[in-house]
Amino acid sequence: MEKHSVAIDLGATSGRVIYAAYDGQRVTMETIHRFATPLVEENGRYYWDIALLHGEIKAGLAKLKGRRIDSIGVDTWGVDFCKVLADGTLARPRAYRDPYTVGIPEEFFGAMPREELYRRTGIQIMNFNSVFQLYAQQKAGELDDAVKLLFMPDAISYLLTGEMVCEYTMLSTSALMDPRSKRLDEAILKVCGVSSDLFPPIVMPGKQVGTLKAEYGLGSVPVIAVAGHDTGSAVYAVPSTEEHFAYLSSGTWSLMGIESPEPVINDEMFSLNFTNEGGAKGNTRLLKNITGMWLLEQCLVKWRSEGKDYSYSQLAQMAVEAGASKQLINPDDAAFASPTDMPAALRAKAGADLTDAQLVRLIYDSLAARYAEVFHKLETIAGHKLTQLNIIGGGCQNELLNQMTADACGVKVVAGPAECTALGNVMIQAGLGRRDILNSIETKTFIPNE
Repeated sequence: MEKHSVAIDLGATSGRVIYAAYDGQRVTMETIHRFATPLVEENGRYYWDIALLHGEIKAGLAKLKGRRIDSIGVDTWGVDFCKVLADGTLARPRAYRDPYTVGIPEEFFGAMPREELYRRTGIQIMNFNSVFQLYAQQKAGELDDAVKLLFMPDAISYLLTGEMVCEYTMLSTSALMDPRSKRLDEAILKVCGVSSDLFPPIVMPGKQVGTLKAEYGLGSVPVIAVAGHDTGSAVYAVPSTEEHFAYLSSGTWSLMGIESPEPVINDEMFSLNFTNEGGAKGNTRLLKNITGMWLLEQCLVKWRSEGKDYSYSQLAQMAVEAGASKQLINPDDAAFASPTDMPAALRAKAGADLTDAQLVRLIYDSLAARYAEVFHKLETIAGHKLTQLNIIGGGCQNELLNQMTADACGVKVVAGPAECTALGNVMIQAGLGRRDILNSIETKTFIPNE
């Protein structure tokens, strides 16, 4: 039963190469290489530096020479895709943070109404959905030199193996897929002006993509298609034995949802703008995308530029001392999507000249309230009470916000693991289920205050 895996986990701000071992009882993970995943700005456009990412991954893999490796898997953020050019090289992919799709959804809806797009895909309408990026790039002639399109984890797997696939959970984020048939929707592609031939064959998580190229010096290691969408891998690692639980993957984005055997697509779901994304076992992750720690992260960027380098323990103390916010903001307000000065944007929406401490408390209070709103909507959709909320991802380490969330939702919160994405990646490679990893992680429970 002993298995050794490498998880390549790329987030929208940082990436890691992780070495994991499963001894039949526990999974242990070691971060071998950590690196930034910065955006590149050029002529007002924002790209991901695919060559830089590849170089960092190669550096991480080089540190593993001499170790046993049974498989490798790759996960990344969702929606973004990469062009394969005629010579087999990859062009730099546009980044979802680039505002080039502003106004594109409305133009798209002139050919296919918003309601029909949702009915066909079950995907929450957001400016940066792959469908709108595809439409915008095709309109601008940016796809004229594309031989194939690869979503980000598939692009990395291609660099590792030379093989091209389209992994199901990533495709499911795109608003290009029929979630019932798990196939590309030809009517949507027609509106975008592209052919399905641009996409390689669709594969499910657990399928081998190919074998690691000899140039990496690690031998003929199988590269496995995990749940390529990082949230898909993260949710697979939720350590819950409860039947009726909700999950909150807390990071730059907060994704709150439940699992469903089938997509749930109806007028109510459309009005609530909930999304149906693919799960690691071919099921559906019914969820809501919520702007998460992005608000605080961008405040920290601004404060550090001003010489104020707050630690997370300081932030928690500041929030406690500030006291409850007098009013809340909507974390999903478009004003917070990509402001140059997040504290100023928050103050403008709050209509008050808040201190740094008050801004931190405003973010926490507003997130907890938003989580509670979505949690109770999920209960309505599920048709039963949810007995537990599992918070996973880096944000699960924020104990103050965990307690505030338990209080706001009125439900037990179980926090952990923080490294859920890499853990889920490894679990899929090794063929493990949730009960197999219960001995591998520590969690902390937060009970609502009366």
